[in-house]
Amino acid sequence: MNMNNQPASYGLDKDQIADLLARYKITPTRQRVEIAEFMFRMPQHLSAEKILEGVNHDMHRVSRATVYNTMGLFTSKGLVREVLIDRERLFYDSNNSTHHHIYDIDTGDLHDVQGDAINISLLTGLSQDVDIVDTDVIIRVSRR
Repeated sequence: MNMNNQPASYGLDKDQIADLLARYKITPTRQRVEIAEFMFRMPQHLSAEKILEGVNHDMHRVSRATVYNTMGLFTSKGLVREVLIDRERLFYDSNNSTHHHIYDIDTGDLHDVQGDAINISLLTGLSQDVDIVDTDVIIRVSRR
C-alpha cells in the first residue's frame, strides 16, 4: 500500500522518479530509476518479462536478474503491488491504491476494479484481536 494510500503519479521525469524512490527509502540507482520510469509511465500491470523488454527497448541495458531484484524491492517497500494470478503469472501493478482486479483468462488482460466497488462480507467468527491488513480479490472471467 502506498504510504498515503494514494496512487503514485505517472509520467514523471528522472528527477521526480529519483525523489519518488527516495520517499520509499529506495536508493535511486540508474537501473532502478530506468525501471521505475518505465513502470510509472501510466497505470499498468506488467510481468517482469514485459518490464525487461520495455526498459531495454528504450535503449537501456538491464539484466533479467536486476528486473526481478528491483521489482522485489519495489514490492517490499510498498511502491508497487504484486498480483499473483496463478503459479505462472505474476504481474506488478503500478497502482498501489486500494483496489481489486478482473483477470480475463482468454486475453491475459488484467483490469483494476475500485476497492469500494466490491462488497466483501467477513465471517462473524473473525477474532476481535486481529486487524485486516489487506484484501486481494481477483475475479477471473472467460468468454462463453
